[in-house]
Amino acid sequence: MEKSGATVTTAHGLSEIINTQDAHKDSGSQDSRDSQTASEFIDSQLQLEADAREALPYAFDTCTQPLGSLRQNLFSCLTCNPPPVLPTDPYTPAGVCYSCSIACHGEHTLVELFSKRSFTCDCGTTRLPATSPCTLRINQATGTKGGVHSETPAPGNAYGQNFRNRFCGCGELYDAQKEKGTMYQCLGLGSVEDGGCGEDWWHPECIVGLKREWYNDSKQEEVEVEKSVDITGSVSDREREHEDPPQPPGFPHEDDFHTWICYKCVDANPWTKRYAGTTGFLPAIYHKRALSGVEAVTGEFGKEDRHTSNSPASIQNAGSSSRKRKAESDTEDMEELCQTKKQKHADETSPDAVSATKSCRYDTLPDPPIGVLSLFLMEDFRDHFCRCWDCFPRLAKHQQLLEEEEVYEPPLSESGDPEVAGGSVGTGSLLDRGEAALSNVDRVRAIEGVMVYNHLKDKVKSFLQPFAESGQAVGAEDIKAYFEKLRGDAEAIKAAGGAAAGSPSNGDVDGDNRKEQSGLSGKSPTMVQSS
Repeated sequence: MEKSGATVTTAHGLSEIINTQDAHKDSGSQDSRDSQTASEFIDSQLQLEADAREALPYAFDTCTQPLGSLRQNLFSCLTCNPPPVLPTDPYTPAGVCYSCSIACHGEHTLVELFSKRSFTCDCGTTRLPATSPCTLRINQATGTKGGVHSETPAPGNAYGQNFRNRFCGCGELYDAQKEKGTMYQCLGLGSVEDGGCGEDWWHPECIVGLKREWYNDSKQEEVEVEKSVDITGSVSDREREHEDPPQPPGFPHEDDFHTWICYKCVDANPWTKRYAGTTGFLPAIYHKRALSGVEAVTGEFGKEDRHTSNSPASIQNAGSSSRKRKAESDTEDMEELCQTKKQKHADETSPDAVSATKSCRYDTLPDPPIGVLSLFLMEDFRDHFCRCWDCFPRLAKHQQLLEEEEVYEPPLSESGDPEVAGGSVGTGSLLDRGEAALSNVDRVRAIEGVMVYNHLKDKVKSFLQPFAESGQAVGAEDIKAYFEKLRGDAEAIKAAGGAAAGSPSNGDVDGDNRKEQSGLSGKSPTMVQSS
């Protein structure tokens, strides 16, 4: 025989397992397989809350608008601001911060834009309808939290096509259910108005100038070849549909670069072209469709004098061998090198370093490559920019070229574990929050609540006892009928009335089920099951 238990979980999160001996269990019963004990139910709820904290790890109780312009993760609400069908039609874009995306637009359709620099949250401004106010900021008119709307938006925000749910140079609408492969965000050297891309996200095939369908076309050719030769055990069509496409030819491997600058931003800042293929930079990646005779240009680019130290090939080889030597060096050398680089970077970004740099390294670089191209940068690319008097002003316009940017992150949401969380309001588990609420009730009401709970526990125990003894699972209808009888609903009232008429005294507690409900305020348990 297996030990069985009946479970009672009230709406306040209180639970008790009533164990009974020598109970039977029908292993073939679907109801028994679906039943839970209170401890299992609570564990499942805690796991769900832990999963939610993992998906949404940050606290979302504070809007970033009072902090001003930040590099932060943004969301565009398509429910509040539906974009027009045509990308050329007028549109008022808006971006909201992480907290507002959950607290103010949690049930809306959102587009995750990831990090954007120099942006102030638009929630509660005229860029969004007044029917969707900010619920996190203090309303200056009322002095209360929430209801903030129609405020003047920050003038410094820049908006690109991403806010319309359009991405990449191809301008396609993004569909997370259909999109495959990896997209890459440009470092961004200018807004759309400046000729740049505004930190857009790009498909790798669009970066090198191939059609979006390039892989489908090549894959179809492979399928036809397989069918013609009747290959046994070939990959199924369904597996092909779900597999990620490979990187297009000519696109560098992910491990070979740290970040990149798209051809739009390069064209807006043509001085960057001379760094292509030099130390810290991969050779230029050309946009094939934008340049006729790409092969001829790349061929000429590769045929430059290989014996000159300034040729892209020789400089790139030097950079590669340098990285190899670093990988083979011992730990002490690496730590010393890292410290040296940090100190060097701090010194070089200071104004004094500009005056100290007398020679111009930029003049020693090879001539810029011809054509439409993107730049792919290694992790140490910032160390190789020229910072002389003439070159530093160009870098100063783009702080991201001088130092790595920090993305603002809200405080982490506290754990449900009270020892870890410290009882933070709104962040613990439902069980912890329920117990915390009970601990704050005044003494008289707490005593009354305990008395009512114990009274209900005894009644529910007597109701569950037959199920536990027989090994029968408690069904939803059984629970519903029982609590209807406790509340005195509908026909249960008639049944109770008949029982009261046949009893010797109306004061008999057992003769009137409604008296037993005193103090429960009509709240019924959320789950009652036995196993």
